[in-house]
Amino acid sequence: MQKIRQKIGISKYFLNLNKSVSYSKSKQFKLKVIFGGLFILVLLITIWSGFDKQKTSQFKNTNSIPPLVMTDGNPYIRALMRTISTSEAKDTNPYTLLYGGKHFADLSRHPNQCITIVSGPHQGECSTAAGRYQILTSTWQEKVKQYHSKRSKSLTENSDNFDPQSQDEVVYAWLIDRHVWGADIADLLKQGKLNRVLQLLSGTWTSLGYGTENNSITPMLSRVYQQALSEELDRVNRSSHY
Repeated sequence: MQKIRQKIGISKYFLNLNKSVSYSKSKQFKLKVIFGGLFILVLLITIWSGFDKQKTSQFKNTNSIPPLVMTDGNPYIRALMRTISTSEAKDTNPYTLLYGGKHFADLSRHPNQCITIVSGPHQGECSTAAGRYQILTSTWQEKVKQYHSKRSKSLTENSDNFDPQSQDEVVYAWLIDRHVWGADIADLLKQGKLNRVLQLLSGTWTSLGYGTENNSITPMLSRVYQQALSEELDRVNRSSHY
């Protein structure tokens, strides 16, 4: 009888020991999961913080938003033009940029090169978008005819001219045309209604946040615009001192 009790006692001991070991292992596993989760969370926060800093610093250098060739005009519209071109044609030389990333050399006219679209809702079609504002050939021909006489004598001499000055002048005249947009864009910008303006323009420039072809710059448009506007207002202030 005593031996049976001893055996039962030993069995209970090993059973309790087993439970204790299992509990210990379970506790260790839970701790590993918790610490592993915390490590992953810290890692993700660090990566995101670095990415956010990269995005923030991306536009600190004024060279990242090339100035306009055109030297006059409303600073709010000028800042908007630089914002559009940053979203549509992010490049050190956006005036000669073709859709797809290649450059063209002949600025005497719109290049009219139809390049195949490889992704997005229009995949398989082709686009003639070119220049700083990625304007299609048909749109350029229409707008240059509509606005060339209102801006520059050089445009009247060669209405097909697609040089940087012409690109800026035609787009500027287009943006200040209240009849086209049904609103005074300069006034809206002065009121701080950038999102309203971007919405108005998104049917023309589809990367501005309300279209179908957003890109990596789209979420940063407000930041881009604010930097460009600050530079344009500084330019006005500097010129007023002379």
